Amino acid sequence: MIEETTKNASNFVDQVDGAFVFIFGISLFFLFAITIVMVYYIIRYRKSRNPEATHIEGNNTLEVVWTVIPTILVLLMFYYGWSGWKMQKDVPDDAMPIKSIARMWSFSFQYENGLVTDTLFVPIDKAISLDLIAQDVLHSMYIPAFRVKQDMVPGKDANIWFESGKIGEYEIFCAEYCGLRHSYMKSVVKVLPQDEFEAWYKLNSVAMDTGNEEVNKRLAGKGVLRKYGCNACHTADGTKLVGPSYRNILSNKRTVVKDGQEYEVEADIEYIRRSIYDPNYEIVKGYDKGLMLSYKDQVTEEELQQLMEYFQSLSEN
Repeated sequence: MIEETTKNASNFVDQVDGAFVFIFGISLFFLFAITIVMVYYIIRYRKSRNPEATHIEGNNTLEVVWTVIPTILVLLMFYYGWSGWKMQKDVPDDAMPIKSIARMWSFSFQYENGLVTDTLFVPIDKAISLDLIAQDVLHSMYIPAFRVKQDMVPGKDANIWFESGKIGEYEIFCAEYCGLRHSYMKSVVKVLPQDEFEAWYKLNSVAMDTGNEEVNKRLAGKGVLRKYGCNACHTADGTKLVGPSYRNILSNKRTVVKDGQEYEVEADIEYIRRSIYDPNYEIVKGYDKGLMLSYKDQVTEEELQQLMEYFQSLSEN
């Protein structure tokens, strides 16, 4: 269940909210003050009461006052914002490092032990440092309840950190328009008690040890799909998304288009490898070209074999 209240959600909540209330309060005060003065002068110096314009000399004292006071207020607002920004950039030395990988259109999180998930699991009262990596286009890591947001630019190092003091689930959004399914690019932070997190952290990165070799292979394949965010564009139940479903992929031939020509292909391991490493070489009929990037330097041969095992299980059902 997503938490609706953000009190103690992270160590930045009070500071960010305080800065917002301070700046909003000043803005609201001057909105009413200036409006009241304007209305007064419109009434006081309307034409019927002051038919001939009166020449008024400048007032040096007044000039100084309305220059100095706004300057002080602006500097105070700057200080509130700068101090909060500086705190968010000073990552504690004992923070737990986690890689946050963004791609069209999903987030994945990689821990030090190799565990990869599509949900961010963190322990309560522990500083977390997210190393932000964008693999294709501009993205933005945004956790509203934690009051943290950072753009993710391909090839550029970036990170954010936080410490949550409240157990619960909190939404993650991509706050930078990144293409067709940008609005679907979201995830969840799950803050767990320390003992629950430690128990979860011991899980294998792609599959739990069930003692059943076939089950392990299939779970490993699902783990690969989760690791690379494939489920953001493809489904296992035949539903059409951005890309074709992998249900029965090995049981049927596929009609593809290359250079304007249509032909059928057998969905064997070579076709799967080609679709992952060179996705725009040939496009399944009915889908658009250019929506998938190459994973040639990312998906390993072992992971490709795990995918084949999983696809085989989908084709058998």
